[in-house]
This record gives sequence, structure tokens and C-alpha cells, in this order.
Amino acid sequence: MSSRKPNILLIFVDNQPANMMGCYGNDEIFSPQLDELASKGVLFRNAFSPNSMCSPCRASMLTGLIPSQHGIHTWLDDEIMDQWPENYNAIAEFETLPEKLTEAGYNTALIGKYHLGFADKPQNGFKHWVAMEKGTMESFYDVPMIDNGQRHTAPEHSVDYFTKKSVEYIDQQADKDEPFFLFLTYNAPYGEMYKSEPEHRYSHLYNDLPMDSVPREGVSPELIDWVLVRKEKMPDYDYDFYKELPEMPNNLFYMRQYYSHVSMVDDSVGKVLAKLEEKGVLDDTLVIYTADYGLSNGQHGFWGHGEDTWPSNMHRATSNIPLIISHPDFKEPGRHVDDLVGTSDIFATILDIAGCKLDFPEKISGINLSPLLNAEEVDFRDEVFMEQEETRAIRTSQWLFMMRIQNTEYNFKDELYDLVNDPDERVNLAQDPNYAEVVDKLSTRLNEFFSRHTNPKWDLWQGGTVKSNSTRPFLWKETWGDDWAPEY
Repeated sequence: MSSRKPNILLIFVDNQPANMMGCYGNDEIFSPQLDELASKGVLFRNAFSPNSMCSPCRASMLTGLIPSQHGIHTWLDDEIMDQWPENYNAIAEFETLPEKLTEAGYNTALIGKYHLGFADKPQNGFKHWVAMEKGTMESFYDVPMIDNGQRHTAPEHSVDYFTKKSVEYIDQQADKDEPFFLFLTYNAPYGEMYKSEPEHRYSHLYNDLPMDSVPREGVSPELIDWVLVRKEKMPDYDYDFYKELPEMPNNLFYMRQYYSHVSMVDDSVGKVLAKLEEKGVLDDTLVIYTADYGLSNGQHGFWGHGEDTWPSNMHRATSNIPLIISHPDFKEPGRHVDDLVGTSDIFATILDIAGCKLDFPEKISGINLSPLLNAEEVDFRDEVFMEQEETRAIRTSQWLFMMRIQNTEYNFKDELYDLVNDPDERVNLAQDPNYAEVVDKLSTRLNEFFSRHTNPKWDLWQGGTVKSNSTRPFLWKETWGDDWAPEY
């Protein structure tokens, strides 16, 4: 790259697995803008999120830390905002990406979804701030927004609203001497179901789509177990929603609606890139497109997040995220990279490209991706780590190993999949004595990683707690005693 620090556009979408884009091989998705971005940049086939829920992945993106370090193990529940401390910011104590970029001379902006505390004012080093009032929504339309302190309701589709605000921001910043960092966090494609959601300009593309790219499987027993466990242990909490989950993998309405919002995002990304080009700064801008986490839309017999089974899972569909990084200076545009990378690597890469240094770099597990972006021959690490409350996982080029906490009454089973011979992750080998040595080695690697990268206060496996809420509070009370409770 040139000696001038590049502008940085980090597009962070909500609930999109990598397999829901044309450039990742899905021929039922209309995503021409993203496909073109991939043709000019570097596409990572094996990028994974540290968790399969919204708030933890956003916290990890902004801090480079895993959930057991920053303390957010699931989505922050907007329904209990009245219990949050005044001015609650769930990552206030950490060095954040926008704070470091501000120190390096960047103008910083968040436009979109925050979901890490109260969104009434700029947080974590962001100067320009246009955010949803809450992290969740009941529709893509008429969403309450906070635009640099001013509250209002956006009547249009919220993807269009955030695109409009991003175009305005680029208009303001493109001619300034300082580079900018725009964290554009679309609240789509989302993947939740809105039965009465109005059609939008891309709905018609999917009205008659057969959805052959979505598997039709029997409902996962682990999903049924989760619905039943929630009904027993948490009878007053969202049972109606969870009761619908077993129906959704075969519900064409939800699937088509979900796909159509990928096209809404795709169209909007094209408009933002066009504005960069119009202002003459596209060649000076590092563009990154990724997602907070994936989502199973039928794979393994369920629709939903990794925590929507009992026990939670880290199968590919729930954790494999799209990652496209583009800049004109990269060598060999259009390359596809198979190395295993993760969210914390994006954090480390942005800091390196912007010339930022962390005060405590030993805390993060991320590795700078610049050698891969520049087509250098490097011996990149062959592992990524993930966690979802009672499940911790390591993925290598050959193995996926999911370890479960053992000191509970539920007799959770570990899972091991041979990704070379069983790429769909169907045959669990963990209890096969022929693979005992593999399990032992992967267990050691998992335990060593988490021994280095945990804060005891937030280490659920060692009696720690969570920030704000857990989706399994009964499990941790049963494991650590009735005094166990979330903290802030």
C-alpha cells in the first residue's frame, strides 16, 4: 500500500453465512456487487466467527478478544435494558479498534447496528454516530434511530437508511486530509422471521425460487431438545418463538425473505462503493465485507444460531462467515484463500495496515492477514477457536472438535468430525476409541488456548459469569450454585 494511511470501510452484516453469496458458489443468490468486489479483492473461504451470536461477535470485532475475555457470551437482551447500569457500555474497559484509529488520526464513524449497550451517544472512540436505538427490531421499517444525538424513526427500509447515511458521511469526509474509518453495520439479512413484513424491491426475485441451495433434512434432535429444555427450565421466556424453530428449515417463505435481504445489502454495498468512486477515493480505501456470524438455514436439520441446539454447536453453517478484503495494491486480485482465519484476524489486520499499536497486544489471538492479502508464501496457522457458553471448539484443516463442559448433570458429549472424509460434519468420532489420540491432542490445544485467552471473571467453565444475560442461566446456576448471576 502507499505511504498514506488508507480510508477503511468495514461492512459488517448481520447473520449471513458465507454460502449465501454468488461468489461463494450459491447460484440462487443475486449478489452482483459483492461478486464484483470479490473479483477485485481477496476472498477467504474459511473465515470463522468466535461465537454464533450477535453481541459477542461485535465485541470481538471491536476489541480483538474472545467472549471469555470480554465477558459477552450471547446477545445483550434489550428486554432487560432497565436493569443495565446508567450509560452501560459493555466494552468500555477495553482498547477498541476505533479508539486506536482515532489516535492514529482517523475520523471514525459507526452507521448501523451497535448492540453493545445504550446507543444514545457515540461510544468506544466513534465520533460520528448513527445507530439503531436497540440492537433488535420488529421490522426493517420504522426503526427508531439515533443520529448523532437526535432521535427519530426511519420510515424507509433500514438498509436503505444506513446506506443513505453512509453516502452522506463519505460526501463529508472524502475531501478531508484525514483518513476515515466507517464501520457500516447493516442489520440484514438477519434471518429472523417477519410474517407481515412488506415486500421490498428485491422480493420478487425470490417469489418462485425453488430454494434448492437450502438442504431439506429431518429436524435435528438437538433442536427439539433445546425447545423442550427451554420450556422446562425457562417457561416464561420466548417459548412461542422457539416453538417455531423446528418448522423453519422447510418454510419457503422465511427462506426466500432471508435471501432477498442479501440482495438488498448487495445493492446497498454497490451504492456505497459508487460514492467512493464518485468522490475519487475508492483507490485509497481498504474495503472489507464480512458478517458477525453465520446461520444454519437447514443444515444439520435446524434454522438458527449455534446456540439453538442443546448442547450448542459450532458446525460450519453457524460459524463460517463471508470475508472479502479489497484494495488496488493487493497482488493477484480475485484470489480465493483457503487458510483458516477469524474475526480477531480482521482486527489485527486493520490495526497493522493503519499503523496502530496496541498497549497490550499479547491479549489478542489475531494474526495480521497482510501476507495472505499480498499473495506471499507464508506458513499460516492451521486452527481457529470458537466458544458458545457450554461448548468450545477448535477447527483445523482436517478436524472439527467440539468440547463440552463436563461437570454438569446433562452428560454432554464431545464431537469430532474428520473434515477431509466427512466435510458435511455428519459422523461423530469422538467416542470411537480409534480416535482417542486425536481427541487428546485437540483437547490439549483447546485447553492451552483458553488458558492463555480467558479472564477468570468471564470464564464460565471455571465458575465465572457473563455480562448482562445468558441464554442458559439455569445451567450455570446448577453448575456453580444459586448465587451465580450475570454481572456488568
